[in-house]
Amino acid sequence: MHWQLNVIKYLPKFGWEPLVLTVENESFESRDESLLKEVNPNLKIIRTKSWEPFNIYRKFLRKDPNKPLVASETMSKTNQGLTHKISLWIRLNLFVPDARIGWYLPAIRRASKFLQDNKIDCIVSIGPPHSCHLINYKLSREFNIPSIPLLQDPWFDIVYYRDLKRSELTETVDENFERKVLKNASQTIFVNYSTQKDYINKYPFLNNKSNVLYWGYNEESFKKLKRTRKRGKEIVIVHSGNLFDYQNPKNFWKTIKEMNESGKKVRLKFTGTVSPLIKKEIEENGILKYTEYMGVIPYPKMLRELMNADILMVCPTESRHVPGKLFEYLRTGNPILAFNDENKEVRKLLKDSNAGMLLKYDNNAKVFFKNFRKFKSNIKKAKRYDRKIIADKFVDILNGIIQKKAD
Repeated sequence: MHWQLNVIKYLPKFGWEPLVLTVENESFESRDESLLKEVNPNLKIIRTKSWEPFNIYRKFLRKDPNKPLVASETMSKTNQGLTHKISLWIRLNLFVPDARIGWYLPAIRRASKFLQDNKIDCIVSIGPPHSCHLINYKLSREFNIPSIPLLQDPWFDIVYYRDLKRSELTETVDENFERKVLKNASQTIFVNYSTQKDYINKYPFLNNKSNVLYWGYNEESFKKLKRTRKRGKEIVIVHSGNLFDYQNPKNFWKTIKEMNESGKKVRLKFTGTVSPLIKKEIEENGILKYTEYMGVIPYPKMLRELMNADILMVCPTESRHVPGKLFEYLRTGNPILAFNDENKEVRKLLKDSNAGMLLKYDNNAKVFFKNFRKFKSNIKKAKRYDRKIIADKFVDILNGIIQKKAD
C-alpha cells in the first residue's frame, strides 16, 4: 500500500495523471487512517464492491463479522481444528489465483464502463493479490491498453504454498494464469533482482521486458523523525509487519530467554500481526513477560517505534524476498538482525550499508548480540531507495512503453 501511495503522489510531478481502481470493503486489519491525509484530494478514485469469500470464512469459523481478520492466522497450520482445515483447503483450491477473485467481475464491469468514454495510456496492477493482474489482463486485451503487472511477491509458487496442499488442477490453472498475464505484459516489474532472475529463467520472454524497482521508503516521512528514547542497558528489539509460521527463528527465542535470565534486559515489540505458532513459541520459552504485541498501528507511530529501537528484526520469507520494511529499517540507522537461510540479496544490502547480519533461521543469534553495536546503516546509501527516486525510474518505464507504442 505504501509504495502505491507514494508513487501515485509523485507521478503528476513527472507528467503522469494517476487513476485508482480499488475496493470499497476490506476484510483484513490493514487500513491505516493516518495515511489518508497523504492522498491528494484531487486524485481520481473508482471504488467498487467486491464479493468477499472471507465473509463466508467468518461465518464458518464463527468469527465476529465486524472484526478484521488477521492474515498470519488465516494461513497458519497451528490451528488443527477441522473447520479451519476445511476453510484453508477451500481457499487454496477453489479460489484461484487467490481469495480476492471475488473482485474480478465488479472491477471489470466498472472499469469497462469508464474506459468506454475515457482514454488511458497504461494499466498497472500490483499483486498479491494476483487477482489484480487478471483484471489488468482482461482490460488490457479488451481495450488494447499496455499492461504492467508489478509482482511484490512471486505468484504461482509464492512461499506460503510451500507446506500447504493444492490440487494438481488448481496448480495448472494458476500457472496458466501467471503465464498469460506475463506474456501479455508490455513490461513486468519485480521488487528485487532474485525474483526477476527466477522468473526470467522460467519465462525467457521476460528477458527484455522486465525491470526491478525496490519497494523503498518515503524520505518525507523521516524528515522530522528523531530518536526520543535514550540508549541504555535495556535492549529493545522491534519487528514490524506480518510474521507467519514459516518465519520462526525458534532458537532466537531461547537466546532472549537466556539473556533475560542472566540479568540482561531484552524486550521484544511486534507491530503488525504475529502467527499463533510464534506466539506459542514465545510463551513456551517463558518470554511473554518481555514481549509486547502492538498490533497494526498508525504508520507514523510505527516509524517512531523503529527509530527508538536498539535492534530491528526482519525475517525474509525465502531467497527471493526483500521485505519492504528493510528499507525503512536501513533509513533509521539502527542495527538489523535478519533471519533467512539463503537470501543473498538481503545479505548484500546489509553488508553494503554496514547495517547488520543475516543468519539462518536455526541460528541462536548469539554472534549478532556480541557485535550488534558495531552496526550502523549508511544513511546516504539508504536514501538511494527513496520512493521519489523510484517513482522517477517508474516514469521512465511508462514513457518507454508510450514511445514504443507510438513508433
